[in-house]
Amino acid sequence: MSERRPRDNQEAYVLHTYPYRETSLLLDVFARGAGRVRLVARGARRPRSAMRGVLLSFQPVQLGWYGKGEVRTLTRAEWIGGQPLLQGEALLCGFYLNELLLRLMPREDPHEALFDRYGEALRGLASGAATGPILRAFEKALLREIGYALVLERDQASGRGVDPAKTYTYDPERGPVEVGAAAQSDLRLAGQTLLDIARDDFSDAVTQQQAKLLMRWLINHRLEHQPLKSRRIFRELMEL
Repeated sequence: MSERRPRDNQEAYVLHTYPYRETSLLLDVFARGAGRVRLVARGARRPRSAMRGVLLSFQPVQLGWYGKGEVRTLTRAEWIGGQPLLQGEALLCGFYLNELLLRLMPREDPHEALFDRYGEALRGLASGAATGPILRAFEKALLREIGYALVLERDQASGRGVDPAKTYTYDPERGPVEVGAAAQSDLRLAGQTLLDIARDDFSDAVTQQQAKLLMRWLINHRLEHQPLKSRRIFRELMEL
């Protein structure tokens, strides 16, 4: 993409920062009207830079930039406020959400609905709410936005509606298939779990556990089984 017109007043979140040369930063940001964009913030690492304390992950900001090519030049950054800081487990979950966006969302493809879901997820994490339902709902929304909406309410082998009393596996390219009619698979899901996920209802403990397995299965498939760093870090911390 070779867009030349400047952008201003873009509501955004910083997903990741990288040191660049002696005093600058490279940023991956998620902007409401522009999607995932890479920017260079010149001089942002200088002690007196006005941007130094603004370009923080998980905080809503307004940005301006110009340029063409893969890396644009940041011209303005203003903190919007209103988002409490993430701590502890919530912070690790925030890094996981950011890595999903960096790994799965194409650059410069606006996803305003997903932008709103991301903000909702951050607010939910900051509030101290249970992290599992927040992550599952966001994973489901992300897969839908990038073109892989989950089929959850119909058996793809028989064409019948999913029976809450039966057991299914899940074909990443098709959807649920009753275990009796399916090829061998390590993934086993209650029909009730599939119907609960379709309604974004993660109140049941079994649904929470099986939804986590399903989302991990589908995300690993989309990532071609390349591991996520945030998962590894979280696992290592839990072992301390």
